[in-house]
Amino acid sequence: MHVTPRARRSGVERRADGTVRVSVTAAPHGGEANDAVIAVLADHFGVPRGRVRIVQGRRARRKIVEIL
Repeated sequence: MHVTPRARRSGVERRADGTVRVSVTAAPHGGEANDAVIAVLADHFGVPRGRVRIVQGRRARRKIVEIL
């Protein structure tokens, strides 16, 4: 997935090429954007935040996440 920090609004978008873009309003400082990504994905998929985990890319815009 591709993450866009400091967006105007938070949300999840599925693109035509099969990738997922997650936009969050939080800045990528101190892990705030990662926390926001987890919250947005948990809300989008209807699961608790504890079931969403960033597997790879904690410091990058491209991430691999796991949703249990």
